[in-house]
Amino acid sequence: MATSTMKLKLHVWRQESPSARGGFVTYEADANEHMSFLEMLDVLNESLESRGEEPIVFDHDCREGICGTCGMVINGRPHGPWERTTVCQLHMREYGDGDQIWIEPWRAKGFPVVKDLFVDRSAFDRILQSGGFISANSGGAPDANAIPVKHEAAEESMDAAACIGCGACVAACPNASAMLFTGAKIAHLNRLPQGQPERYDRALDMILQMEEEAFGSCTNHGACAEACPKGIELDVIAMLNRDYLAAVVKAG
Repeated sequence: MATSTMKLKLHVWRQESPSARGGFVTYEADANEHMSFLEMLDVLNESLESRGEEPIVFDHDCREGICGTCGMVINGRPHGPWERTTVCQLHMREYGDGDQIWIEPWRAKGFPVVKDLFVDRSAFDRILQSGGFISANSGGAPDANAIPVKHEAAEESMDAAACIGCGACVAACPNASAMLFTGAKIAHLNRLPQGQPERYDRALDMILQMEEEAFGSCTNHGACAEACPKGIELDVIAMLNRDYLAAVVKAG
């Protein structure tokens, strides 16, 4: 079976440093339908290096849609045109010979560009750290059934835990809000009985940290859930808002 090859015109955002002025640079690239999108960039980088040019900097790790490390906006959509996939899962069979592809980094004040397509997402780490941990008595390992967990609560918690922290929700939001990410991390713990002791303090602290990181406010646009590669739903934002209001009332 013959492999379909193609020639592409890539418009890639190049930016030397956080303080440098960036812009799009156009490259001609060869690809085949069996390549992943990142493999196509790898081949382009090999070509650039062979000519003594600087390779394009982009973030990646597992390349299996698990770690959330890869992230770029492709033709105006975070992670590209496929639903519920990360960039590393996108394959070149989506494109055809002669196509033009525009590739740029996440656009958000909370995600400053480090170089080219690579952005600093450590703000997400600080939001997570602000939420702390659950309380647990030290000592021997407790019996697995010592704390009953309703099936519905366990399923909802696991659904929220699917968030990989890639930042596509922020990149898709017209306000660059991190509410879907923060809501998923809140719901992961706050829907379980083990997460109840710190429930409202956790919500308050994470919201305050999110605001400190210069992410925007949520206006229920819904683009975040559409862009999420793991299908996190908007109900985690509703839960976060309820817990935050309860925390404010509780704090007096």
